[in-house]
Amino acid sequence: MTELFPYRTLNLYQNYKEASERFPDCQIIFDKELLAFPELGTETTYQASHEAIVKRAGQLASLGLAKGDKVIIFKSQAFDTYMLAVAATFLGAVPVMVSFHFPSEVIRVFAERLENPFIIYDEATKAVVDAVDTIDENHKIEVSKLLAAPSDFVESTSLPEDQIAYITHTSGTTGIPKLICHSAQTMGWRTKYQKEIFHYMPERRIVGFHISPVHSRFNIGISSLMLLGFPFIPLSTAKTEVVEKMFLRHQPQAVETHPNHFVQWSDLARKNPAVFAKTNYYHSTFDAINNATMLAFLEASENENAIFLQIYGQSECGPMILKAHTRKSLPNSNARDMGVDFRDLTKARIADEKGNPLAVGQDGHIHLHSKGRALTYFKEDQRFQENVYGEWWDSGDYGCIDEEGHLYLKDRQVDLIETIQSNLALEDMLLDQLTFLAEVVLVRDPQGKPQPFVATKLDCQMDMEAWWDAVSNLPYLNAPIIMDYEEIPRTATMKVQRLELERRLMKENK
Repeated sequence: MTELFPYRTLNLYQNYKEASERFPDCQIIFDKELLAFPELGTETTYQASHEAIVKRAGQLASLGLAKGDKVIIFKSQAFDTYMLAVAATFLGAVPVMVSFHFPSEVIRVFAERLENPFIIYDEATKAVVDAVDTIDENHKIEVSKLLAAPSDFVESTSLPEDQIAYITHTSGTTGIPKLICHSAQTMGWRTKYQKEIFHYMPERRIVGFHISPVHSRFNIGISSLMLLGFPFIPLSTAKTEVVEKMFLRHQPQAVETHPNHFVQWSDLARKNPAVFAKTNYYHSTFDAINNATMLAFLEASENENAIFLQIYGQSECGPMILKAHTRKSLPNSNARDMGVDFRDLTKARIADEKGNPLAVGQDGHIHLHSKGRALTYFKEDQRFQENVYGEWWDSGDYGCIDEEGHLYLKDRQVDLIETIQSNLALEDMLLDQLTFLAEVVLVRDPQGKPQPFVATKLDCQMDMEAWWDAVSNLPYLNAPIIMDYEEIPRTATMKVQRLELERRLMKENK
């Protein structure tokens, strides 16, 4: 039997070029003009954007970027972050995708590891870059300088398929992020997985997409969408008013974003379901998401058979475990159930702290087996190998697998609280039950007791009576600390930085 999508390696530039040749007029629509590609306006095509990428590659070459060089892309969040990575790949350089949230201390450490890389930045990150002394001044390329540079004619070149070709980073929830190294080979396995998922969408109608452009998920999603000829809207922001305007205008058939952005948008889905009326597919990655949030989006769709596809994965391994939800299935669905392996591409198992496999139903460390596993952490291979058990990767998550092969995610190993069986399950339950809450996060206080941090929805007040009613039969919880949603510390992919909240508690209790 012929494979629908035979395995092939992924070179960012070659993939973009092929997509532009196969689907030259396919649309890409932006919510604002791109700083690094202003000539494209707010609507472009695969072909026109490819031509602009080749021009930027020539300009980067005139500024000294060449094959094998590392180049940090560190700018405000938008699709041009990815396009600059494609331009760097045209030259055989290695894009290092870095969240614009990071301070100069983090960039300084990254630059030391990468040994004086180039860095592309904009006004939003200029002050941080100016304070970094581990990068030569002639390696610092502000977007305005890039746009003014001459465009040298250069031939496209590529790195060997098994070498580091693309670098992302871990979330930084536990300190200085690690730099994750990907090759054309490892990324190829991830796009095979993704293309097989996208194939279940019979129409090539527009897709709405809001993922951090520095995350490996962005590259895998966009490169797969493009090779299959989907038009798409890569939103630069999660602001509800922008989402409402863009999705009402273009009516996407599929929407993907971070779990916490789905939570953030759920009120919009309830109050103005027309925004998602034509959406048949929702796609959430990275972490689990509570049932009430998923149901809000499924009920907003005019399609009674709309699907909310939840995919559990990690930057080091790519997309792994999947579960499809519908309006009918959600009422009986355990939100901690991540689903099952995908064909022969991914597997999961549960092991003890020494890496020994555990029996069905036992709680332990979640190990993942992926053909798309990253190569290493740049200049920190020992830290990478600490998680490797032969062909298996210790995800850092804690859970179990039942007799039907379903993986249950309970917590991060570093976030376990002795008196709580699953922080995530408890958070889900409270979000489902207390509809005035936008976020619930449980962390350990200095004595190891569970401390809730909560944020209310924009137009809601904290209802303490309802809170205490909801937690009265639960294990002991401290009184909740109330924060604004925007004040909760997060990573680039909107994960809550739980250890940062714990550090704040520790500092306040000194």
